Formats: sequence, C-alpha cells, structure tokens
Amino acid sequence: MAETIMFHDGNRALQDAFDSRRIADRLEEKLTRTVFTDGDRAFIEGAIYFFLATSDAEGRLDCSFKGGPAGFVRVTAPDELAFPDYDGNGMFKSLGNIAQHAEVGVLFIDMHERPRRLRVNGRATVSRDDPLLASTVGAQLMVRVKVRAIFPNCPRYIPKLQLEEPSKYVPAPGSDPVEPAWKGFDDFKDYVHPRAPTARG
Repeated sequence: MAETIMFHDGNRALQDAFDSRRIADRLEEKLTRTVFTDGDRAFIEGAIYFFLATSDAEGRLDCSFKGGPAGFVRVTAPDELAFPDYDGNGMFKSLGNIAQHAEVGVLFIDMHERPRRLRVNGRATVSRDDPLLASTVGAQLMVRVKVRAIFPNCPRYIPKLQLEEPSKYVPAPGSDPVEPAWKGFDDFKDYVHPRAPTARG
C-alpha cells in the first residue's frame, strides 16, 4: 500500500477494517494542505498555547504544552512556522528530541470563543542564532517547523472553557521574569541553572 501525505499502512489497515478509507481519502483530498491559509495564519498567530509532540531516536514519545502571548507563534513562510523556547525546567525534553528526530506534531486548540483545532506536522530545527530572537522577549532558542501536512480537525469533542487570566510567567517587554515557586524548593534550589540574561525586546 502506497503512503500518502497523511496515511501509512497502519492507518490503511484500520480504515479497511472499518470501511472508512473513502471518507479518509476525501478528508485528505478536501482539507489537508501543505501551505497555510489566511485563516490558518490568523488562528496560529492568535494562539496563546499549543501542544508539541516529539520523539527521540528510539521512537519514545513526549508531548508538551507550550504557552505564550498571542503572536508568540509566527507563520514565517507559506509552509513554515516558528516559536520561541521560553525558560523552563532545563530538561529540554522536546528540543532534545528534535535534535535526535526532527519530525514533530503541533496541535493548536481553541477552547474559548469558537471550538477549533488545527494539526501541523513537519520537521523542526532549533537555533540559538535565529534572527527572530532579536524581537522575542525571554527566549534563548527559536524552533522552526517546515510543514509536511496541515489538517483542520473536527472540533466536536472540544469543551468550551473560559479563560480567567493569562499566565503571569509569560515573558513581557519591560518586565522582570517571574520565577516559579518550585525553583526555590529545598529539593531543587541548589540545582537550578541560572536564567540567561535577555536584553531583547
């Protein structure tokens, strides 16, 4: 069975077992794309969070939450997006995985105004010298994802939630970063790496 932009033999075997190959092919034909639409760009650049799936060289998976101010993810080309890596716990699970295995899955979800979700799958690179860092507060690394497939998912199971307040930890121009309480816990405080200075923004 030949692979498509969306499906491989594992997908096809289940589609055939449940007689869903026709709708799967139709969804790929009508909805899957390799360049962002204007609507995709607006949705992505208005997002304040997304989920990032990565795996290491052995195929061990990891999924992480990434958050920031609206506009922290940017569509930088018709088939590319970029996002900053903000200060975290220093484990570099996602970015370390990308160094070993560049394929990533990015999931944007709107649970607030109008339920919506968008998948972006592609190959990621990480840079300490990306020109976008000059205009990004609080980041030392920039991740770029070259698109393999963009797919808007059915939103039917997305609950509608209310945003009470943004995270106080999101970097902001002219403000000192707020350190999370766990960095001061006895078990960790003597082991925390220093936050690198950021004069950008």
